[in-house]
Amino acid sequence: MPVSRSGTVPKAMQPRYEAVVAQTDAFCRDHLDEEYRDLARAMAAALARKRPSPLASGQARGWACGIIHALGQINFLSDKASRPSMTMAEVAAGFGVGQSTASARAKVITQALRTGRMDPTWMRRDLVDRNPLVWMAEVNGMLVDLRAMPREVQRIAHEKGMIPYVPADEG
Repeated sequence: MPVSRSGTVPKAMQPRYEAVVAQTDAFCRDHLDEEYRDLARAMAAALARKRPSPLASGQARGWACGIIHALGQINFLSDKASRPSMTMAEVAAGFGVGQSTASARAKVITQALRTGRMDPTWMRRDLVDRNPLVWMAEVNGMLVDLRAMPREVQRIAHEKGMIPYVPADEG
């Protein structure tokens, strides 16, 4: 089951969440885009809900950088063919954080959220749309692309957390 993209944050973690998100928002505004901003906010909220939250200790900018680093790895940010595109060294420099700190924080984040490359929970929409693995499911012993199935089947698959949205509703 994918991690919830809920924006709710425990009251005790709210100030820490806001400090991290202020940094990711500014970075995304200056270097990336709104979609990265929204993913970063959701990832920060998911981390704030963890017990114990990794965000509770360390500098907010280190965690903010780690979030963008983790999202960048998942979404191929360092691939020059991607838009936007930047190296992980540029991400670290943008936060004034060392590359080793950025990488270490990203590792903690990906482990805490049990995520990694090709996880549709944290992928940009264009990558989700192009990733056939997101849409495949076994139906009556046959592997099918759920995008080609009737809306009702897509709706059920979405409700079960099998696909990120109902393609028939996107028309």
